[in-house]
Amino acid sequence: MSDYSSELHIALLAVQRAVILTKRVFNEKAKGTVSKDDKSPVTIGDFGAQALIIKAIKHAFPKDEVVGEEEANTLRENKALSNQIWELVKGTKLDEPSSDAALGGELESEEDMLKAIDQGNSKGGNKGRIWALDPIDGTKGFLRGGQYAVCLALMVDGQVKVGVLGCPNLPVDDKEPLDAKSGEDASDGPGRGVLIGAVEGQGATSRPLGTGTLQNPSAISMRPIQDLKDATFCESVEAGHSSHDDQAEIAKKLGITKPSVRMDSQAKYASIARGAGDVYLRLPTSKTYEEKIWDHAAGDLIVREAGGEVTDVHGNRLDFGVGRTLKNNKGVVAAPKASHNEVVEAVKAVLGSKAS
Repeated sequence: MSDYSSELHIALLAVQRAVILTKRVFNEKAKGTVSKDDKSPVTIGDFGAQALIIKAIKHAFPKDEVVGEEEANTLRENKALSNQIWELVKGTKLDEPSSDAALGGELESEEDMLKAIDQGNSKGGNKGRIWALDPIDGTKGFLRGGQYAVCLALMVDGQVKVGVLGCPNLPVDDKEPLDAKSGEDASDGPGRGVLIGAVEGQGATSRPLGTGTLQNPSAISMRPIQDLKDATFCESVEAGHSSHDDQAEIAKKLGITKPSVRMDSQAKYASIARGAGDVYLRLPTSKTYEEKIWDHAAGDLIVREAGGEVTDVHGNRLDFGVGRTLKNNKGVVAAPKASHNEVVEAVKAVLGSKAS
């Protein structure tokens, strides 16, 4: 039986190194652009972070597979863009040489970078060791200096065993409460940047993001709430990602009166896991849309290890063992364990009334 300590250590270091790259991209290149074409800062950051993380995983665990969001075809066709990303990637390393060496050091060439990106081509499934990677989760949050996350999770035979979220723009203080502006201008100034990790059965931790060796961790847990009307409720910024109207009705049904906190990315999972928020809903906006496993795997484990429960809108656990998507699930409900059933029943009531 593995305690997954090596996997957690490598995942934390790899995400921390990738965050250094994404912050460089934002500070040097994201000047108000909001497109995700092949010249945008998001694409540059996505490809670069994916290359660095897969390099680290394949160095430490060469037989493991990776489900990644990107593939390198675009870069093979656009040499100028590939060169631009390579210049960033080869200059990104941790300050502590031994920590950087644990990740396999730097990629050796631009072609090695492209090969690493393409190693994120696993089809997923319920057999073996498979990592789910989202190099920049929260495209628009990244571009405007709001919330985004670098997300990495290890699944073994379809079960999430290790989860790590690097959230550069969340406050270091785990208990700083969320408010309506938490998802807005939250760029990486002093007192911001956290690295959150969890291993199945071992709880969840938070530590400040650094640039070298890992900072000391602190245990985190969800906030105990006696009455859901006192809860703080998180949802996606984009209405296309989750139905805001339905969520407002659910909040009303539960007696929640505080304004919802809208933020991008799995920073929502991180926020409720450490007690800054309480409930996260992602409601279906389409009958055919399937959530991607890289958008939820790390956050799912972290919330459950912090004392919460995560299911779909029907109350079923998220199934990460059926490919690259959560095709067996619809939507997401994350809440403290003691309150989760009450939230799910409210969700069912509201969504059921819409369908009838």
